[in-house]
Amino acid sequence: MVSYNALAKGVMDGDATMVESEVNKALNEGASAQDILAKGLISGMNVVGERFRDGVMFLPEVLMSASAINKGLDIVRPLLAKSDQNSAAKVIMGTVEGDVHDIGKKIVGFLLQGSGFDVIDLGIDLKAEAFIQAIEEHKPDVLAMSALLTTTMLNMGKVIELLKERGLREKIKVIVGGAPVTEEFAKSIGADGYAPEAGSAVELVGKLIA
Repeated sequence: MVSYNALAKGVMDGDATMVESEVNKALNEGASAQDILAKGLISGMNVVGERFRDGVMFLPEVLMSASAINKGLDIVRPLLAKSDQNSAAKVIMGTVEGDVHDIGKKIVGFLLQGSGFDVIDLGIDLKAEAFIQAIEEHKPDVLAMSALLTTTMLNMGKVIELLKERGLREKIKVIVGGAPVTEEFAKSIGADGYAPEAGSAVELVGKLIA
């Protein structure tokens, strides 16, 4: 009998070897790649996100869990593609122009990927035009922008304004986050949502695309 709990525990414990073993074992026992993803990998990463949000888990542990889930994803991704079941919502993320901080953004990316979203991380110090070009190319469901400096978070508004100019604003949900960012600021620039930390960012994306 397939033990999805053991697989989820491997993710929560950051045990990549255990995750790889449990994924292969589940496949040999007839489990579908979709069930392995949803009931094992994502289930475990959801707990990681909640624990990180609540301050029970910390960055080193989250990174270990991210590494573990990636080991499992490497195995099931080709199988999901073959069965046309890898139709997860797509999220583009990046740090705005003038800002080179990305630890928080990377954690959000790990948690989103672990929760089944297709994540494209554009990197740091991104001009508004770079965001627009990526959106036109990849056609994501959500744009997530981060900033750690009060002087750079204003560039989030510039991206949203350019989205409007290009006729793209209604086609995508926009969320923002970072140390100086507040819900009031998010509303003032016309963002669809604000997440104070990584765990709530995953929840927010899920609600926006539901």
